[in-house]
Amino acid sequence: MRNFLFIILILFSVDRAIGQINGPIKISENRRFLSQHDGSPFFWMADTAWELFHRTTREEANFYLTTRAAQGFNVVQAVALAEIDGINSPNSYGEVPFHTIDPLVMNESYWEHVDYIIQLAETKEIHIALLPTWGDKVFKNSWGEGPEIFNEENAYEYGQWIGARYADRKNLIWVLGGDRNPRNDSKDMEIWKKMAEGIEASALPGNPILKTFHPQPNKPGGSSTWFHESDWLDFNMHQTGHCPNQATYRIISHDYNLSPVKPTLDGEPLYEEHPNCFNAKELGYSNPDDIRRIMFWNVFAGGAGQTYGCHSVWQMYTLDRQPINGPLKPWKISLELPMANQMKHLKQLMLSKPYFSRIPDFEMVVSNQVDDENFVIATRDIEGSFAMIYFPTGKTVEVDFSALNNAEFKANWYDPRTGVIFPYLGLVLSKGKNIIQAPSSGKGQDWVLIVD
Repeated sequence: MRNFLFIILILFSVDRAIGQINGPIKISENRRFLSQHDGSPFFWMADTAWELFHRTTREEANFYLTTRAAQGFNVVQAVALAEIDGINSPNSYGEVPFHTIDPLVMNESYWEHVDYIIQLAETKEIHIALLPTWGDKVFKNSWGEGPEIFNEENAYEYGQWIGARYADRKNLIWVLGGDRNPRNDSKDMEIWKKMAEGIEASALPGNPILKTFHPQPNKPGGSSTWFHESDWLDFNMHQTGHCPNQATYRIISHDYNLSPVKPTLDGEPLYEEHPNCFNAKELGYSNPDDIRRIMFWNVFAGGAGQTYGCHSVWQMYTLDRQPINGPLKPWKISLELPMANQMKHLKQLMLSKPYFSRIPDFEMVVSNQVDDENFVIATRDIEGSFAMIYFPTGKTVEVDFSALNNAEFKANWYDPRTGVIFPYLGLVLSKGKNIIQAPSSGKGQDWVLIVD
């Protein structure tokens, strides 16, 4: 076995008593959702900041986390061994992760910066979904920087090392993978398994930290394709990718219906201001309407939350850095894009009703539908106390409320763009089939009907 040197931890430089997070998030009792440490609902509302540890100073990290906390985000996805040449290109303080790669010898100065940001996030009540490494360090592929440094032996010991370093953190979720799907006839699955086992070997019994896997786009399953029955995988994650014209609710629904039951969510959807399908010349850039539709679809289909991403922010783009796939503006400016400030409306809506008893209901909308941007989707309480129907383009549809209690219902419209609620003024809604017409129609005219 290769030598693997461990460096003694120094005391962190941020006061650990400041944060309000009392423990890691958990799987809910019904295994469908996530919960706070005390058992109350936790709606995963994440931002994608892959290069946070690699490309920000402490002052910049504070600016970023303060902004996202104010916008309602409670999770930030970031990578310890970053995508953009994270092994050889130094961080903002001139430090790289390792003194040597073979054997892996840790550079304590680099990891102190990671420590600082994780603790800083806790003071903002933000959980860090921490990728121990980007996937190109296992499988470089045509677009990765690499180098491929992990094998079955050192993956376990790296997992054990990084797992021990952060075993007592209250605001952590482990995310294996990193934009790579395990290859057939390769050792990739075993390498990720060994890294997960190393992390688990260092876990503290009183502080269980959840683990998942971040894949590339893959249909119909995401992480479930390879790891669903693995004991180390606590919940499933998808990357639905960067095209606007996908029926992402089908992808979430696939994992929702698997056995054993595990929560599922979209960990990388279409980013804001991202070239559609990586083809800006012909397809232009993403817009808030498409991003919002994907997010509501996913959650109504049974997702335990939703990740947001901005193309400039994930790479912490500045004008003096080489751009990746055409970011439109520096990351600090992009923090205030429309969807970054609209994500909270989705979280607030889902937390406004009984949370753990919510189920998707594809049968509630009885009108004929095809899988396009007009697809209307419903979710409801399993006890029949409420339903919510999402109209992505304001299409008029027939809805069947037979699963709800009582003979007549009160209803309100919810504006996903603003969070404003106003009364439904149509005909009285009653048990059985009803024709529902949204307040307006067309692209970007999406609405949620809340029925109690």
